[in-house]
Amino acid sequence: MTARVKICGLTRPQDVEAAVACGADAIGLVFYAPSPRAVDLEQARILAAKVPAFVSATGLFVNPERDYVEAVLDALPLDLLQFHGDESPEFCQSFGRRWIKAVRVREPGQIEQAFADYHQASGLLVDAWDPNRYGGTGQSFNWSLIPESRPLPLILAGGLSSDNVARAIEQVRPWAVDVSGGVEESKGKKDATKLSQFFKEVHRVCKTD
Repeated sequence: MTARVKICGLTRPQDVEAAVACGADAIGLVFYAPSPRAVDLEQARILAAKVPAFVSATGLFVNPERDYVEAVLDALPLDLLQFHGDESPEFCQSFGRRWIKAVRVREPGQIEQAFADYHQASGLLVDAWDPNRYGGTGQSFNWSLIPESRPLPLILAGGLSSDNVARAIEQVRPWAVDVSGGVEESKGKKDATKLSQFFKEVHRVCKTD
């Protein structure tokens, strides 16, 4: 099997370059001011300019105003939108772009319902539940809540690092994995060594599968 990799919460050009050099399939830019990994439009322009062909630039939003999403889309060449809040399917679909929906998992049946509700998405991202934070918690969740039947590509997030990503891929068999805090030296600043170790583990388990 193959597991694609998205590195999220990038704030520095050198981190984009390091992620791409390791083999990232996508990079994520956070457009949510309360996040310690948030970027403004000027930062995002600099970062997006470092993204080469065949690597997707993803914009992450949490319960945004429509005008804000449109302003970001006008300013940046984003390939994919990621909605990480309580956005409706209609809202997510309304921008005429490919999009994925994140679900903070805390109970059985939640993922199945999200597959049904957000069936027009390009993928469903499953993350850990936290009552106060929309992602970036550094915590994993009970992977046994993830169903075998998946009408959309499933992206696994939540507490991943080089220590557990191989086990996560073997157990969950996701379409892709999404990591932020697990490859950082501090919030918003990636660690080149941790990035390299993470990708080595992904490639190891996928090669031997």
